Amino acid sequence: MYKFKNYQFVLALMFAIEEINRNPHLLPNTTVGYDIYNIPYTEKNILYSALLWRTGIINPLPNCDCGHKRKSPAVLTGPSWSASAHIGTLLKLYKIPQLTFGPFDSILNDQTQFNSLWSWVGLILPDDHRGTQILSELRENMESNGICIAFLKMISGTWNAFSNALWKNMEKIEESSANVIVIYGDVISIHGLMRHIVHLLVTWKVWVLNSSWDVDTHSDYFMVESFHGSLIFAHHHEEMVEFMNFVQTVNPYKYPEDNYLPKFWFLFFKCSFSKFNCQLLDNCQPNASLDLLPRHLFDPAMSEEGYNIYNAVYAVVYSLHEMNLQQIQTQPYANGEEMVFSPWKLLPFLKNTIMKSHVRRHTVIDVGRNIAAKYDILNFWNFPSGLGLKVKVGSYSLSDDQGLKFSLSEQMIQWPTGFTKWCLYKTTHEDAEDYFHDESMTSKDIPQSVCSGSCRPGFRKAAQEGKAVCCFDCSPCADNEISNETG
Repeated sequence: MYKFKNYQFVLALMFAIEEINRNPHLLPNTTVGYDIYNIPYTEKNILYSALLWRTGIINPLPNCDCGHKRKSPAVLTGPSWSASAHIGTLLKLYKIPQLTFGPFDSILNDQTQFNSLWSWVGLILPDDHRGTQILSELRENMESNGICIAFLKMISGTWNAFSNALWKNMEKIEESSANVIVIYGDVISIHGLMRHIVHLLVTWKVWVLNSSWDVDTHSDYFMVESFHGSLIFAHHHEEMVEFMNFVQTVNPYKYPEDNYLPKFWFLFFKCSFSKFNCQLLDNCQPNASLDLLPRHLFDPAMSEEGYNIYNAVYAVVYSLHEMNLQQIQTQPYANGEEMVFSPWKLLPFLKNTIMKSHVRRHTVIDVGRNIAAKYDILNFWNFPSGLGLKVKVGSYSLSDDQGLKFSLSEQMIQWPTGFTKWCLYKTTHEDAEDYFHDESMTSKDIPQSVCSGSCRPGFRKAAQEGKAVCCFDCSPCADNEISNETG
C-alpha cells in the first residue's frame, strides 16, 4: 500500500536541490544529484537497502565497492528514528555523514496549561531505548507539575494491528478512567497501534500526539473516527509558498524518470497506465495537479519533515561549498576536474555548518534537540471521516531568554465525538430533531481527565492508600476547621 503523504518527502528533496542548482553562487559549475531508496519496515531490509546504496550491486558485499564510482557525500534518513538508528550503525563503520529528518527531541517536557483539568493521563510509548528515555523525562516533569500517570503501555514495534498482545492492551486502555492519552512514537514503532485504534472507533478519548504521527485512512466506511479531536504538537516552521508553487508544476511528463507520479495520475486522474514500464499512456484529465488531491491524501503545504529535509540538503551543500573553497585554496585542481574526497572529510564542515545555523531558513539546531523549541498545536478535524484537516489552534515555545510562552484558542478546538455525544444525549435526549445541532461541547467545554474530582468547601483531600496522589477521597473537615478552597 502506498503512503501518498510520504511522497512529499521526495518533493521537498527535489525542490531544495533544484533551487540550489539554480544558484550560481553555491557550488558553481557543480550539479547536485540524489538517489532515493524506499525501505521496507524490517531490520533486514533496512540494512540491505543501505548496503545496496553503498555498493551499487543487487547482492552486496559489505567491503566491496565493485566499481561503483558514484559516491554520495552524506545520507539523509527518516522519518523513523529506529530505521535511522539501524542505518547509522552501518554508516558509522564507513564514517559517512548522516542527517535525520524525523523527531529528535521530546515535546511534552514542560507544564501543560490543562494540568488542572488533565491531571490523570495515560502514556503509550514504544518499547525501545527511545521510549525509555522519553518515559524518564516525562515522569519527572509530570510529577513536578502534579500530573499522574494513570497507566503506562510500552508497545512493541513488531505488533501489527491484529496482534493478540495489542488487543489485550487496548482493552485496558479503553476501560481506563483516563480520558487523555499521550502517544509518542514514530511511523514504524506505533504503526500497528494507530491502525488498531482506528479499527476500534475509540471516540471517547483525547489523544495527544507528537508530529511524526500521520493520518491513517482505514476508517472511510464510518462517519465517526477515532482520532477526530486529537491534539498534535508539531515543530513550528515557516510556510513556503515557493514549495506549493513547485508542487503545482510537478507531473509525470516533467519528471519521466519518477515511477511514483504515473501511479498518482492513474489512481486519481483517470489516466491509462502501462504496468510494463510504469508510464502513462493517454486519456489523462487535463490540468491535473497534485494540489487538486484531497488534503487527507496529499497536502501541498510543506510539512515539518519536508522542512527538515529542505534544511538538511542546504546544510550538506553549504558544507560542500566551504570544503570546496578550502580545497581550491590548498590544492588547486585543473578546470573540469571533479572534486574528489572521502565522505568522512565532510564531517567537520557539516558540524560547523549546523552549529552556525548556516542554512537558508536559519534553523537553530543543537546536538540532539532544539535550542529554542517552538511548536504549533494542531487540532485534527476528521468529522465526518475523510475530512483530514490539521488546524492550528495554538503555539508553545520555550527558550532560555524568553522562557515559556503558551497560547491556545479554545473556541477553535473540536473535541472527540464521544464527549460531544455524551453532552448532547444528556441535554437534548428528549428532542431527537435537535440532537446534532447543539455544539456547546465542541467549542466551549474542555473534557476532564482526573482521578478524583475537586473537593467542595468544607471538605479536605484524604489520600487513598496505594494510589497515586491524584486519587483521593473528600472527607469533612474536622470540628473548628473549615476549608474555603476547592481542590
